Amino acid sequence: MDAYQQLLAGFGTALTPANLGYCLLGCLWGTVVGILPGLGPLAGMTLLLPLTFGMDATSAIIMLAGIFYGAMYGGSTTSILVRIPGEAASVMTCLDGHEMARQGRAGHALTVAALGSFVGGTVSILILMLLAPPLAEAMLAIDPAAEAVVILLGLGVVTLVSPTSFAKTLTMLSAGLFLSTVGFDKLTGVPRFTFGSLELSDGLDFVALAIGLFGVSEILLSLERMTTLKPIHPRLREMFPNGATLRQAAPAIARGSIIGSAFGIIPGVSHVVSTFVAYAVEKRLARDPSRFGQGAIEGVAGPETANNATTGTAMIPLLVLGVPSIPATAILLSALMIHGIQPGPMLLVERADVFWGFVASMYVGNAILLLLNVPLVGLFVSLLRIPYFALAPVIISICVIGVYSVSASGFDVWVMMAAGLVGYLLRKFDYDMAPLLLALVLGDRLEESFRRALMMSAGDWGAFISGPALWILLAIGGVLLLLQVAAWSVGYNRRVARAAMEEDG
Repeated sequence: MDAYQQLLAGFGTALTPANLGYCLLGCLWGTVVGILPGLGPLAGMTLLLPLTFGMDATSAIIMLAGIFYGAMYGGSTTSILVRIPGEAASVMTCLDGHEMARQGRAGHALTVAALGSFVGGTVSILILMLLAPPLAEAMLAIDPAAEAVVILLGLGVVTLVSPTSFAKTLTMLSAGLFLSTVGFDKLTGVPRFTFGSLELSDGLDFVALAIGLFGVSEILLSLERMTTLKPIHPRLREMFPNGATLRQAAPAIARGSIIGSAFGIIPGVSHVVSTFVAYAVEKRLARDPSRFGQGAIEGVAGPETANNATTGTAMIPLLVLGVPSIPATAILLSALMIHGIQPGPMLLVERADVFWGFVASMYVGNAILLLLNVPLVGLFVSLLRIPYFALAPVIISICVIGVYSVSASGFDVWVMMAAGLVGYLLRKFDYDMAPLLLALVLGDRLEESFRRALMMSAGDWGAFISGPALWILLAIGGVLLLLQVAAWSVGYNRRVARAAMEEDG
């Protein structure tokens, strides 16, 4: 069966009433958490992760992916209407989007952002569909040494692009790797760091840790900065831009699609990198750069398109290599593994139905979001008027119920609350939680691959710098370095990333 036939079969899976409903639910919830300042895709995905345990794997990843790119869409709304980014990747949209809103062009900005998001998301899904099968076939030949190199390379790049200092990022990576060792050793069966506790014998529950570190800590931080928001409220008849505006935005949308798709594979904060680069490129190419920051439509179209164009290509490392490049895809990785599916090159062979159903659902989800975000913007904006102190208890209750429902364990609820408190304190001191989560998810596989490689090579460390491992290191390292140099060339660095995260927080 060729790719075209498999994609058609994928649409057959994605368009079943149940999966269509899960996709719609994910898109709706993703838009809501994207609009509510401070939540964003990661917190939104962790909150609903427990609900996926009763679903099949395809339905679970369809819903969670809908939350992921739905939040990317929704983040532009608060950036434009109240100049508060719904999530970090929407920071650049604030600059010109809110100025357009103040000039009475909020509807034009929102519609162009939605159109750009749709085009960027669709282009990146097409690239995912075209690149994943041949790349998966090439990766089938890798050995444990090469797998360890891929994981180490991914974690290493995180230290380069993380918004926090190298020392803080390394601390978070080390903490994540340490936490991944809790429980029985998979190769020897020896208990490690369990302190005689039966609850820790299977390791720390990922769902409890993720919801605590990202969900509960985010709620605590949001309660600190509660403010009364007064968003600009565009009318429906103002939502449709004229031909001149669309002609101005079209080239920026095309360039943003390419930039976002290229940067989607960078581990860490690829969505933030791509939006900054897209904005910088548009400003450099403009005949009158002084328009930027004053309501230039290209300053909305470029970054918003690039933001959503990262969603498809960010799935390539996850689905083909089994290595999440950003925290949101780490949640998807965990959801698949919970359902007994191991992402990697064999996914396209053993569970092609899951892969192609997921790819098709992303096309469907992008269309759903385009249809939702333009006519229903008034309804979504109304959410900003709900006091956060009224939302917080509801969200906390969902967290507790969700964690407890996984294994009916009160211990996991305490783990969640402890992780939430620790995450809150660490974030107060500007520690980034993303490296910790990525290391926590990848720690088991890194250790297992590393030890198997040494056993197969009789302790020869040269296995990590020879054969397939060397070629993979050079190929992936070269691509990532090229993209990072491109980002640095337009002024992206740690300071910019930190400013984006602070603006989001």
